[in-house]
Amino acid sequence: MTLSSASSVRLRPATLDDAPVLAEWDREPHVIACSSDDPDAETAFGGIDWPEELAESSPVSFYQIAEIDGRPIGVMQIIDPHLEPTRYWGEIEPNLRAMDIWIGPRDALNRGYGTQMMTRAIDAAFADPRVTAIVIDPLNSNTAAHRFYRRLGFAPVGRRMFDQDDCLVHRLERATWEGRTRT
Repeated sequence: MTLSSASSVRLRPATLDDAPVLAEWDREPHVIACSSDDPDAETAFGGIDWPEELAESSPVSFYQIAEIDGRPIGVMQIIDPHLEPTRYWGEIEPNLRAMDIWIGPRDALNRGYGTQMMTRAIDAAFADPRVTAIVIDPLNSNTAAHRFYRRLGFAPVGRRMFDQDDCLVHRLERATWEGRTRT
């Protein structure tokens, strides 16, 4: 199947049936590079056990699969960082959402799908009137991600270590998102 940049992204809840494709994407060099500064890493995200991870989905932390014409091309994790049980974000204010995004197949990169994915997820997050802002934590070394998030309206708020990962946390305020000019 050839991907068209004119195709529209559809987000759907991830299911256990998606675990094999997520594990496959975790071995893609571009996915590994977005999740770790370790040049010897062979898988992304420390080798997540996807069936277990997907089975633990809840309203506080869940995954969505991005599809183009029925073909999975990416995944997003949406978290309420204040309520998330692992306390990954530490002490953080309520009424936020944290997001992670990655495109799996290399042929889906640089086609605007990431922007569509983020736009849909941000719109869904801010549809809840209690949500005041969204936070993200790209690696400090991932300058392409920083540019991508800034184009969406995120502003860097500072570097922070998450386990062994040196990240540059960004934040998108509701007012910034609602005040942008849509093209």
